[in-house]
Amino acid sequence: MKQEKAMPSPEENLDILNDLVNRATRLGADAADALMLGDTSIGLARRLGNQEQLERSEGRDLGLRVLIGKRQAIVSSSDCSAKVLKDLAERAVSMAGAVPEDPHCGLADPDLLQRDPPEIDSCDPVEPTPEQMTEMGARAEAAARAVPGVTNSEGAEVGWGRTDVAIVGSNGFSATYARTGQSLSVSVLAGKGADMERDYDHTAAVFGEDMEDPEAIGRSAGEKAVKRLNPRKVETARVPIVYDPRVSRGIVGHLSSAVNGDAIARGASFLTGRMNEVIFSDAVTIVDDPHRKRGFRSRPFDGEGVKTTRRDVIDQGRLTTWFLDLRSARQLGLKTTGHAARGVSSPPSPSASNLYMQAGKQSPKELMADIKSGFYVTELIGFGVNGVTGDYSRGATGFWIENGDISFPVSEVTIAGNLGDMFKQLTPADDLTFRHGVDAPTIRIDGMTVAGK
Repeated sequence: MKQEKAMPSPEENLDILNDLVNRATRLGADAADALMLGDTSIGLARRLGNQEQLERSEGRDLGLRVLIGKRQAIVSSSDCSAKVLKDLAERAVSMAGAVPEDPHCGLADPDLLQRDPPEIDSCDPVEPTPEQMTEMGARAEAAARAVPGVTNSEGAEVGWGRTDVAIVGSNGFSATYARTGQSLSVSVLAGKGADMERDYDHTAAVFGEDMEDPEAIGRSAGEKAVKRLNPRKVETARVPIVYDPRVSRGIVGHLSSAVNGDAIARGASFLTGRMNEVIFSDAVTIVDDPHRKRGFRSRPFDGEGVKTTRRDVIDQGRLTTWFLDLRSARQLGLKTTGHAARGVSSPPSPSASNLYMQAGKQSPKELMADIKSGFYVTELIGFGVNGVTGDYSRGATGFWIENGDISFPVSEVTIAGNLGDMFKQLTPADDLTFRHGVDAPTIRIDGMTVAGK
């Protein structure tokens, strides 16, 4: 493989941004900040024992935000040459003088800034070689295809990436950090003809040494596909629904959207006005932890340079906070919670970090023990969630529960309810595993509707 030119050092990135911010203020900006994202990624795909894709990409993008009074403008570029950066600053200042005022825009006050970033262990110094990634994909797919009943493969994909983040502001903020991630997934089919079923499994980690065994992932994918053969349809009923961990995290994601400061400020969330109310049972605590070591979304500071901290968003059922950046906090007359995220071409907006539902006290088996008839969901289809009303309707596949045990595969059904009611009826199991940036254990929600034949 061709040797790529080394990416600039963090110090070089900060120097570029500092020069850009200073140039903007000299041209007349009252304040300015700049963000640089340096991305390196490798992607590999294999199918039926043959390599189909191997790609590597590297690049840098930067964005400059300038403020003149209560007007702001943002410009971005992937070219960091001196001439382009000079033009970038001039264009941003010119634009900021012409756009409408935004009464809520502005940089963070110095006392809000992160001056002593915590150690989050977010960057693996070891980059896997293409040969190592090829071997991982081959082992996973071979193990999946060896499962009796597996008849074809959609392939295995292996990925690795690193992002270097640098932010500089005229308010005195200047810092950088890096994060990495590695992933492996495999998808196979079981059965023949019109009766074929597909399933998958995957593993992902910030550090390669934390990845799960490729053979285990492959076997799991194959076994899941075989178990889905010969699905049945079921009658429409109101029953308990149990969400497998690979889909239960979606419920936490819906909460994240509902407590987003932008949605609250617009009145576009079904949780508007419900701060400090009990919206889950006291068995539920949901945590946002930007400092979790080796977390997928760990960050020592937010997109505005503001301090970040662990928060119990739901504390024993009670809603305790919104996700706020500076702008949404000012709209609501509150203080930022350090949840700003941003890209190079858009202003900051609120976003969760490592968000997860804490484990409960029952095993998944115990959680299902008293269910005479219910539905165990392993995959959701489509997106039918109304964030304003909380109405929830998703296509789903999985398995029917009979007398506390998984019985037979089910497909072509829809599950429905309202998130407000679903939250109140939710019970978590004890099997929380961190595999994403948003995670949850197996969960049970009583009283939902399964719409079948």
